[in-house]
Amino acid sequence: MTTTPILILGGKGKTGRRVVAQLEANGTPVRLASRSSEQRFDWYDEGTWAGTAAGIDTAYLAPPVGPTGLAQAGRFIKQAAAEGLRRVVLLSGRGVGSPGREFAVYEGSLELEYAVKESGADWTIIRPAWFMQGFSEDFLYDYVMAGEIRVSAGTGAEAWIDTNDVGDVMAAVLLDESHTGKTYSLSGPRTLTMTEVAEELSAATGRPIANVDLEPEQHVAELSDFLTLEDAESVRDLFAVIRNHRSEYISDGVQEVLGREPRDFTDWARSVAQSGAWSA
Repeated sequence: MTTTPILILGGKGKTGRRVVAQLEANGTPVRLASRSSEQRFDWYDEGTWAGTAAGIDTAYLAPPVGPTGLAQAGRFIKQAAAEGLRRVVLLSGRGVGSPGREFAVYEGSLELEYAVKESGADWTIIRPAWFMQGFSEDFLYDYVMAGEIRVSAGTGAEAWIDTNDVGDVMAAVLLDESHTGKTYSLSGPRTLTMTEVAEELSAATGRPIANVDLEPEQHVAELSDFLTLEDAESVRDLFAVIRNHRSEYISDGVQEVLGREPRDFTDWARSVAQSGAWSA
């Protein structure tokens, strides 16, 4: 067990919170870096970067959304490695590095992967599918509560993954250097279309939940009510990957790292419903 803290960049996000919980349960010290941490850290204010990785051996990096944030994360990791950071575990996305025009949304993520690999630090890259928790902890939660999932995924399917599985993989990789130099793609055990997701959520909640398929530009217009235009367009482009049927495959990274199967969407939805998270 290491006595040197592991730096958590993005520790308040869906995966970061779970990584922190796993590490602390293991007795591993962590150092959180955020706008509200003891030593303030802001991706968009390079004046806050100095000293963030001081005395740190290993870091978990969950980058900000959007091209600007991804570019900033790349600059930070190069600086941290130059200052002595030895090892990085990066949260990326399934499909990054795949050929095809519809994968242009992943260009920033691929550039960040290159930045991590070229930083001089040892690296491991984790590429998960879309998170199931998007429907219980993120902006998709509001759609579930309103009874309409309004996105531009068309008839495409995604192999949704439980974020707890991602957190378990991240913690295991952070604590075991045998994963250095490896890239793992993670997914759940089956693919579901948005219509099938709505049916699963209807069954779990006991309330009718419909899938309303939006045209991509209509999706941007609705997202712009609560996201910046850059972030809204990034979300649209991520759903375009599903819309173009490029996510309809299963990945076995959970099995590779943990030696067990990932959680199924039905089991996850039932447990969330039982917790009261979707109670009106």
